[in-house]
Amino acid sequence: MLRRVVLLCLLAFHFFPLFSQNTPLYFPPLVGNAWQTTPPASLGFCPERIDSLYNYLQNTHTKSFILLKDGKIVLERYFDAFTQDSIWYWASAGKSLTAFLVGQAQDEGLLSINDTTAHYLGAGWTSCTPEQESAITIRHQITMTSGLDDSPVTSDPDPDNCTDPACLQYLAPAGTRWAYHNAVYHLVHEVIEAASGQTINQFTKTRLLDKTGMRGFWLDHIMYGRARDMARYGLLMLGNGVWNGDTLLHNQTYLYDMWHPSQTLNRSYG
Repeated sequence: MLRRVVLLCLLAFHFFPLFSQNTPLYFPPLVGNAWQTTPPASLGFCPERIDSLYNYLQNTHTKSFILLKDGKIVLERYFDAFTQDSIWYWASAGKSLTAFLVGQAQDEGLLSINDTTAHYLGAGWTSCTPEQESAITIRHQITMTSGLDDSPVTSDPDPDNCTDPACLQYLAPAGTRWAYHNAVYHLVHEVIEAASGQTINQFTKTRLLDKTGMRGFWLDHIMYGRARDMARYGLLMLGNGVWNGDTLLHNQTYLYDMWHPSQTLNRSYG
């Protein structure tokens, strides 16, 4: 299910330039369950084939499925014990949400992605030398190019998620190596907290959730919420970071960079 949700999000981001220029978007109310719909037949769908799609989703253990057109719901179905209000975890799809929050913090002047991470986490947040550590920036954290070892020799049973300095060991100069490293990403939340003086849940609620009608919460650096919350976030992205006239992220260059390769080491990662 998560792979399908992530795929839908990625498709929405990928095709964003095709749909964003001339098509007005509908935004559901911030409060309540009201959400306008569009009949599938009006879009040229074959109504008699929709059940076969739902059967496929059911057979592949999907929990929820939503398809939007210009912000309106075309298809919405929940499977097994799942309902509209069921909570599920975003897994790595939450990384795009974190990137958006970093952009908002930068908009407010709370941080710059070119700041050294040690400015917010303090010296010694890694096992690197001071020179090696000071070269790691927030940009390196959110692009997975910190240069820290993603498979360090450590006694921790889960080194990929371990944020203790003993687990954050130097392997290559920052910006010269790409590696999917959860621990370094997790610390982005601590950077936001240090920069804003709020917990990551407080910051997310005031800057994003309350502004879009989303609900959800971070637990151990993983976002939890409903399928409609993910749909609202996707709609915000389709709106260029603007929700029904309310601009939540002003830096359009940063937003563009979120949707495109962030470095040349692994161009499939934004």
